[in-house]
Amino acid sequence: MDATQVFTAGQQGLYILLLVSAPILLSVLAIGLLVSIFQAATQIHEATLSFVPKVIGAVAVLSIAGPWMLTTLVEYLQRTLQSIPSAVG
Repeated sequence: MDATQVFTAGQQGLYILLLVSAPILLSVLAIGLLVSIFQAATQIHEATLSFVPKVIGAVAVLSIAGPWMLTTLVEYLQRTLQSIPSAVG
């Protein structure tokens, strides 16, 4: 296994990580921004007001995008495990 194969495997791993985590991160970011704007407009500064909507949004996104995320990760893991013999030999 040479350096280009190592860098390619690392690049693919980081790309899959970004691809799979993006829906949850973007939804929690958007919800946090909306809640922050609401808190600034109403001057209500309750800690649970920002936490609970984020958790609900993350669970909703996981229930919708979870199967796709799991399928993507399983396919990546299968490709990685199947490429081990060619990398070693």
